[in-house]
Amino acid sequence: MFGNLSDRLVETFKNLRAKGKLSAADIDATLREIRRALLEADVALDVVKAFINAIRERALGDEVNKALNPAQQVVQIVNEELVNILGGQQRKLTFAKTGPTVIMLAGLQGSGKTTLAGKLAKWLKDQGQTPMLVAADLQRPNAVNQLQVVGERAGVEVFAPEPGNGKGDPVKVAKESIKHAAKKQFSVVIVDTAGRLGIDEELMKQARDIRKAVDPDEVLFVIDAMIGQDAVNVAKAFEDGVGITGVVLTKLDGDARGGAALSVSSVTGKPIIFASTGEGLDAFEPFYPDRMASRILDMGDILTLIEQAQKQFDDVEAAKMAEKIAKNEFTLEDFLEQMQQLKKMGSMKDLLAKLPGAGQMKSQLENFDEKEIDRTEAIIRSMTPGERHQPKVLNGTRRLRIAKGSGTTVTEVNSLVNRFEQAAKMMKTMAKGAMPQMGGGMPGMPQVGGGYIGGKSKKNDKKKGSKSGNPAKRAAENSGNPYGGNSSGSSFGL
Repeated sequence: MFGNLSDRLVETFKNLRAKGKLSAADIDATLREIRRALLEADVALDVVKAFINAIRERALGDEVNKALNPAQQVVQIVNEELVNILGGQQRKLTFAKTGPTVIMLAGLQGSGKTTLAGKLAKWLKDQGQTPMLVAADLQRPNAVNQLQVVGERAGVEVFAPEPGNGKGDPVKVAKESIKHAAKKQFSVVIVDTAGRLGIDEELMKQARDIRKAVDPDEVLFVIDAMIGQDAVNVAKAFEDGVGITGVVLTKLDGDARGGAALSVSSVTGKPIIFASTGEGLDAFEPFYPDRMASRILDMGDILTLIEQAQKQFDDVEAAKMAEKIAKNEFTLEDFLEQMQQLKKMGSMKDLLAKLPGAGQMKSQLENFDEKEIDRTEAIIRSMTPGERHQPKVLNGTRRLRIAKGSGTTVTEVNSLVNRFEQAAKMMKTMAKGAMPQMGGGMPGMPQVGGGYIGGKSKKNDKKKGSKSGNPAKRAAENSGNPYGGNSSGSSFGL
């Protein structure tokens, strides 16, 4: 979502780093570029003014003048101020001391409240809670049915005594849901309220009545991160009309400018607690202002990557895998298992986008084929158990069979085997505490000049020409082309 903003800021800082000492004119020019970038990203004007003034005050002070690297100090100031407008510290949900915790969702129609209710319920379930969804949106057609479907996918009970579609009293449903939750011992109640296509008094009154009936511990304002400048007006209206305790951003995976995300916390004074980053129920995460600021400035988000990995990779299994690598027992079976766990972490594009400097690889990321892992899995699954454990037995005939069985080409099979062998060798070297030799290239990268970048091997230097008695073979070898029958598999590019 913040692609264009991130590109503009990175380019601005690149120009700044080219200067050894910064003058007031340099800082003003940088701030002008930052202001333009933020306004083009649909950030609210008042937020931009306060942001720029805060940076100018710090950048023109001794904090930058006395720094060993003034340009880097300005980047650090921008990062810190960006964290501030995103809410400062991360804020967690407030849970009730006794009885079920009640979370009320409010927002406009189309902001993604119903789907988000399911995501929040699944996230709470994974945290060890026992959530229950409440269908209090009785106005929108099929809203109750949609929540029931989402609840079923999340494995969470849905309290829906009324059919909806304009029938039933949402305030009564919300009030009865608390009694039901206490009786059934649910720890969290999530109330999905009705939205409208625009702000109106009827919407606000119904939301106020539900709030009064259930006395929620949290009132989360759900806002579409793609609505731009209008986010300010909507946020203010809900804060004044209903009273909110936190904000949830949806559709952060969209390609809009993202001004809402940078404006809503400053405008309402309420923290952003969660962010929805995709359509799947797992595309939901707590919002960390410092990590989001780091992503916007193309510094990556390593902490989130580590947390995602910890959820999928078992410590005991990881220790066993490390032992296998050290003993040179790492097989294609293990390689497949690692790739399957990697798939569970989510989209490869999203994972790679969290790496520092990912913005500079935007074209490569856009062209990255998510099905590459599926093709790799198909190739390995087309092998026999013996071939997975001993890739060296893969001759040309076997590779042709594997390619046909996996619907790929022999070249792709060869490439996978070569990458695996290089990776296994490198991991073994690193497991011993040594640095791998990079002359032959990184795993998956083509080797140049027989392993010597830009040069030839010593063996080739000594051998001036072929001494074969066969004229045809001698001519072929002198021209660098193979002749006759080489070792098995050579016909497939090995």
